[in-house]
Amino acid sequence: MGVALHQDVCAAFFDRLRQAPSRALLLDYDGTLAPFTADRERAFPYPGIPELVAKIMRTGTRVVLISGRPATELLFLSGIHPHPEIWGSHGSERLLPDGSYQVEPPSPSHQSALQVTAHSLHACGLASQMEIKPGGIAVHWRGLSPEHRAPIEAKVRSLFASAVEDYGLHVLPFDGGLELRAPGKNKGDAVAAILSEAGSEVAAAYLGDDQTDENAFRAIQRWGIAILVRTEPRPTEADIWLRPPEELGRFLRDWLTACGAEA
Repeated sequence: MGVALHQDVCAAFFDRLRQAPSRALLLDYDGTLAPFTADRERAFPYPGIPELVAKIMRTGTRVVLISGRPATELLFLSGIHPHPEIWGSHGSERLLPDGSYQVEPPSPSHQSALQVTAHSLHACGLASQMEIKPGGIAVHWRGLSPEHRAPIEAKVRSLFASAVEDYGLHVLPFDGGLELRAPGKNKGDAVAAILSEAGSEVAAAYLGDDQTDENAFRAIQRWGIAILVRTEPRPTEADIWLRPPEELGRFLRDWLTACGAEA
């Protein structure tokens, strides 16, 4: 997308945002608000971003984090205070600002299949790469050299393929790993549910970075704009592309201005 068109799309959206009776800012976390890091427990946001998001919340904008991570992890990592609404595990969990929590667990047969796969991954020595979450198992290899990553990826793909064939689970690639998930919600379902609650006159944006965000990009198109946030572009259904952190920060400051607040 050319720079001029990019600017035109943003200008049109912010014109609509200024006049909208309600606003919703929907945000992926890893790779969007926070740079990728090999240590997932230290994936903190870009400097200044949590403060901007908190200011946007104070304008009355409904801010929602939508992540593949378990919802509670973002309470500690995001640095946004008070914490916004969080949909974790690709939309299977919902943690509201008042602390109330909802989760859609997998079926007993799918839960059993995930447990069997987890034991197999442990037996292969991959416990340190595993992340157990509601309805899924993610295996991470970000930061590993190609020669260390290749055998891990081959083994994981083989184990996951068996679970898909035998139990009907789904494989979800992401930037830096692979996830095995029970059939259920994705980020697009979360976006659709949030915006259905918000009503037809809401002005909304979804910001995300990798393939797991494409369902959300498609879901938001009738309500607002989809924004790819990455250091490098890739094929996507998003409307515009922003480079973090500078262009991301500028977009959030422009949101504040459109809401009549000081950035």
